[in-house]
Amino acid sequence: MNKLFRTSALVGAAAAVSLAWAPASDARVTRIVVDRTQALAGQTAGEKPYETITGRAFGELDPGDRHNDEITDLSHAQRNANGKVEYWASFFIVKPVEMSNSSGLMWHDVPNRGGRITISSDLRMQGDIGLSSGWQGDNTGATAMPANASSPTPVTPSSNEWVKTPVLSGVTGQILGRIINRGGLGAQPLNVMGNPIPYFPANAADNSRATLKVHTKETINGHITEGGTIANSDWKFCGGGTFLAPTPVSTLPVNLCLKDGFDPTKLYQLTYTVKDPYVLGAGTAAFRDVASFFRYASAADGNPIAGAVNWAIIRGSSQSGNFTRHFIHLGMNEDEAGRIVHEGAWPLIAGRRVANNSRWGQPDGVLELYQMGSEGPQWWTRYSDKVRDLPKRGILDRCKRTDTCPKIVETFGGAEVFALKMTTSWVGTDAKKDIPLPGNVRRYYLPSSTHGGGNGVMDENPPNVGVSCPGNNWGVGTLRANPVPATALVNRMRVALRDWVMHGTPPPPSQWPTLKPLKANEGDRHEWDDEDDDDEGNSRGHDEGDKHRDAKWQALLVEPTKQAMGFPSGVPGIPDSVFAPENFIFPVLDYDWGPDYDHSEANGVPTNAPPPIRHVIKMLVPRVDADGNELGGVPTVLRDAPLGTYLGWNITSGPGDAFYDGRPFHAGQVCNYVGGMVPFAKTKAQRLASNDPRLSLEERYGTHKGYVAAVTKAADNAACQGYLLAGPGTAQMHAKCTTTLPPGFADDWSALVQQAKDSNVLCNQFDAAGKCTEN
Repeated sequence: MNKLFRTSALVGAAAAVSLAWAPASDARVTRIVVDRTQALAGQTAGEKPYETITGRAFGELDPGDRHNDEITDLSHAQRNANGKVEYWASFFIVKPVEMSNSSGLMWHDVPNRGGRITISSDLRMQGDIGLSSGWQGDNTGATAMPANASSPTPVTPSSNEWVKTPVLSGVTGQILGRIINRGGLGAQPLNVMGNPIPYFPANAADNSRATLKVHTKETINGHITEGGTIANSDWKFCGGGTFLAPTPVSTLPVNLCLKDGFDPTKLYQLTYTVKDPYVLGAGTAAFRDVASFFRYASAADGNPIAGAVNWAIIRGSSQSGNFTRHFIHLGMNEDEAGRIVHEGAWPLIAGRRVANNSRWGQPDGVLELYQMGSEGPQWWTRYSDKVRDLPKRGILDRCKRTDTCPKIVETFGGAEVFALKMTTSWVGTDAKKDIPLPGNVRRYYLPSSTHGGGNGVMDENPPNVGVSCPGNNWGVGTLRANPVPATALVNRMRVALRDWVMHGTPPPPSQWPTLKPLKANEGDRHEWDDEDDDDEGNSRGHDEGDKHRDAKWQALLVEPTKQAMGFPSGVPGIPDSVFAPENFIFPVLDYDWGPDYDHSEANGVPTNAPPPIRHVIKMLVPRVDADGNELGGVPTVLRDAPLGTYLGWNITSGPGDAFYDGRPFHAGQVCNYVGGMVPFAKTKAQRLASNDPRLSLEERYGTHKGYVAAVTKAADNAACQGYLLAGPGTAQMHAKCTTTLPPGFADDWSALVQQAKDSNVLCNQFDAAGKCTEN
C-alpha cells in the first residue's frame, strides 16, 4: 500500500480514528476518510430523519486485471509499491439516520460536471439511499480537485464531486482549441462547453509548433470555409491581458492574445501541442469501485451503510447519462470481484457515450465540430456499423458475457434528436431499419421537447424572451422557450424503474418513433425485444401511435427535411432556410482520429488534429402533424392539448433579430440543443391577419372550459396507458384511471388538470391570485 495511505489513524483529531479506515491490501478501495457527517437540511414533512456523509475514497487499480484492461494508458501510469495505480475520489451519501428505515435501494447518481446530487424527497420517503461520487478526472473548472484532497485525516470538504486520476507527466500530443463569437483586443479563453480545455501547452512561451486558422463559416454538417492562417508572430499564449500586455499562463483556462484582436464574425481554430494527459478511464473505474465498496463492504471494513444495500441504480442526466452508457459499454458494471455493481441504470436525455477513455479526452464536449462522443456502437444490442465499416458490436456486449447487465430505462426528447445525435442508437449508421431493443431496456421518447424539459407553464401568451443556446459561446435563440415538461414522465419512470429493480414489476411499454409503426403488444415485453446478443437480421421497432392520426400506418421516423417531416409552411418565425442541411440537424460525423485510436471502442490515442471527416452519417427525425408538433413517443399532456408548436430545436439569432446579442457565427442555424415554441394565435382574426396556417386557440377549444376538457382528456390518455401518475384522489376530479401512489410521489394528473383550470388560456375572469374563475 502506498505510504500516504499507511498514515496512522491516530494522527490528527481523535474523531479521525473512527472515520478513517484501511482494509486489506487486496481491496480496490484502500482507504476512506469521512470528512463530515451532518443532518440533512430542508427535509419534507413525513420523511424519516436523514443525514449526509461527505468524504473521500482512496483506491488502486491493477493494470493486469481484465476488469481494467480497457482503460487507455493505465499500463503507462505510475505505480505504487504494490504495482498498482492509485486514484482518489469524493463521495456524498444521503441516508436514513436509523438504517432500519432503509428500503435497501441505493441510487448512485453521476454528477454532471462535478455537481453534487442529493436524492429527492419522494425517494427519501421510501427510505432509499443516495450516493454521489466523482468520475470526471480532468481536474478543471467544476471538476477541479481541492488542495486538501490527499489529506489522510478529515478536512473541510469541497462542495463538488471530483476524482484524482493518474497523469502521464512529460507526455505530449496535439489537440484543437476553438474560440467562437469573441471580439476585441482582450485575451480570449480556450474552452470546451464553457469550461477550460483541461491541458496546458507543452511550452506556453513557444508557439512555433502551433497553427492558428480562421474560419469564416462552418455548417452544421461539417463544411468549412477557411479565412487564412494567422502568423505565429501575431498571437501568443497568455493568461490574460492583451497581446501588448499579456499576463503569464499559470492557471486554466489557457488564453490567446491576438495582435489585431478578435473578430466575432470569425472562428479561430488552434492546433497546438499540449502535455501531461490524464488517465481519464481511471475515473470510470473509481466510480465503479466506490459503488462496489458501499454496496458490499462490511461494517468491520468501515462501511457506514454496510448491509443496507440490496439493489443499486446508476442514474445520470445529459453528460452524466452519456457517462452511464459509457460505463456499461466498458463492462464497468462488474466489479473486480466479478459482482454486479448496479441492478438498474437510467440514462436521461443522453444519446451517446462520453469521451472519457482516450488520451487527451475532453469529457465536457457536447458533440460540436471535432468533439468525440459518437465513436463506436451507440446502440444497446450487437448491430452492424456498415457505413463506418466497424465491427458488429453493442453497448451491452461486455455485461452480457458476465451476466452483469442492469435493467435500463432511457428517457429523452426532441432536442436529443436534433442536436445530440440520438437516432443512430435507434437505426444505426445506415438508417435503414429499426434496431431491436433488448429485453432489459425500456425506451421512452418525450415528443416535441427541449433538453431536460421545459417549465410546464400553460400560458396563452408566454414571455417572448430569448433563450440561451448551450454549447461553446453559441448565441441566443429567436423563438420562445419550449415549455413541454419532462417532470411527469421522469416521476413516472422513477416509480417504474424502482419497481422493476426491486420487485420485477415490468415498466410500461417502450414508446419512440420508428421506421415501422407497430401497435403495442400487451404485457411486459414485445415480440421484437431481443433477449440474446445479436440482431438476428430481423430488426424492427415499435410505436403505439395515436389511433386518431392518419400517420399511424406511416413511418414516424423520416428524413430531416421540411417535406418529409410534413412541417407546415407559414408558421410565424420559422423560415424555410432553417430546414437546409447546413442549418438544421447535427449529424454524426465519422472522424479519422488516426491509426493509434480504436474507432470502435473509442479508446487509444488520437493523432489527427483536426481529424478528417470520412462520412456524414444520415440522421432521421420524427414526423410532425399539421401544427408542426411531433408524432410518436409517450402521450404527453402539453403536446396533446397544445398551445402552440413545440420544437426540439430553436434558431440562432443573427444581426437584425430581436434577441441578437452580438454573437453572429452560427446565425440561422439550429440553436445547439435547446428547443423552441411558436404560440398559436388566440383568435381566428389574429391568425388570419398573420397568415398563420395553424388553428387559433378559440378555433380549437372554444372556451376556457373547452381547453380544460382537452387537458383532462390528454391526462386521462397518458394515465390510462401507464405514463402518468394519477392517485386515488383524482377520482373526485373525474379521472378515468387511478392507482395507489408510493408515499411522497406527486399526483401529476391532478396537478396538470388543476394547472389548466388556473391558467389564463381563453379566460376572461380571474381571482385576486390571478387564477381563472371560469371553471
